[in-house]
Amino acid sequence: MTELLSVDRYLLDALPEVWFGVVMFALAIYVVLDGFDFGIGMLYATRSDEDDRETLLSVFGPVWDANEVWLVAFGTMLLAAFPSVYSRLLADNYLLVIGFVLALLFRGIAPELREQCEDDRWQRMCDASFVGGSTLAPLLFGVLAGRWIFDVPTLSVPALLTGVGLTTVSVVTGAAFISAKTGSSLAADLRRYGIAGTVSYLGGVAILLTTVVVTDAGGTADAVLSVPIAVVVALSALSGLAGIGFARREQYRRWLVSALTLPALLSLLVALLLYPVIYPATGLTVREAVVSPLALNLVTVMGLPVLLLVLWYFKFLYGVFSGPVVDESYGP
Repeated sequence: MTELLSVDRYLLDALPEVWFGVVMFALAIYVVLDGFDFGIGMLYATRSDEDDRETLLSVFGPVWDANEVWLVAFGTMLLAAFPSVYSRLLADNYLLVIGFVLALLFRGIAPELREQCEDDRWQRMCDASFVGGSTLAPLLFGVLAGRWIFDVPTLSVPALLTGVGLTTVSVVTGAAFISAKTGSSLAADLRRYGIAGTVSYLGGVAILLTTVVVTDAGGTADAVLSVPIAVVVALSALSGLAGIGFARREQYRRWLVSALTLPALLSLLVALLLYPVIYPATGLTVREAVVSPLALNLVTVMGLPVLLLVLWYFKFLYGVFSGPVVDESYGP
C-alpha cells in the first residue's frame, strides 16, 4: 500500500511535465499533418495544368479540415494546463496570430469558392488566395514559434529563420505526400521541389542554430550546445538525407515517412529548447505556469480520454483514405 501511494504521489507530482509533453505532442501533430497541407498549397503554384491542380486538391481534400483539429487541440490544452502562457503568447504576438488566422481562412475558403464560378479571373484570384494563405500560414506560425522560443523581435534573424524553416519543411512533406498518393509523372516532377526543400531546410536549421549560439538569443546558447539537441539535429540530417535517397529511387512511401519525421523532430527541438522554461519572455517555468493542483487533476481526468478518442478517430480517418488517388478520387 505504501508503495502504491508513493507511485501515485510521483505521478501526481509529474503532471506538470506530463502536460508540457501533451501540449508539445499536439503541436507536433499539427505541424506534421497541416504542414503537408501547406506544402500542397504552395506546390499548387507550380502546376499550370488543370488536371494536375485538381489532383493536388483531391490528395488532401478528405483530411485537411480534420488536420486543423490539432491546432485547436494545441490551443485548448495550452489554455487548460498553462493559462498564463496562453494569454501572454496571444497578447505578445496578436498581430502574428491575426495574420496566421487570416492566412488559414483564405487558404481554406479559396478551393471552395473556386468551384462556384467558371470565370478565369475569379479562379485566378482564388488560386492566388489558396497559394498565398498556404505560404503565409506556416511562415507566420514559424515566426511566432521563433519569438516564443528565443524571446526575440518579430523581424529578428532567429524568428525569421524559424518561419522560413517551417515553410520549407512543409514543401518537403507536401511533395512527399503527393508523390506517395499519386506515384505518377506528377510525383516525378514534384520530387525535385521536395529534394530542394530538404537541402534548404537542413541548411536553414544549421544557420539558425549557429546564429543562436553566436548571439545567445534568449539565453539559449547553452541549450543548443547540449547533447540532446545534437542528437535531434543529427537525426534530422540523417532523415533528410535518407529522404533524398528514397525520392531519387522513387520509393515514395518511404520518402513520406522520412519527410514527416523532419517536422516531428523540429517540434521535439522546440520542446528541448524550451524546457524547463515554458515562456522565456517572462522566465516562467513549467511548474510555475501550470494551473492549481485541483484544476490540473480535473483537466487530466477529463482531457486525456478525449485526446485518446481524437487519436483513434485520426487512425480511422487515415485508414479509410490510405489508398492512392486515381482520377481525382481515392482508390482502394
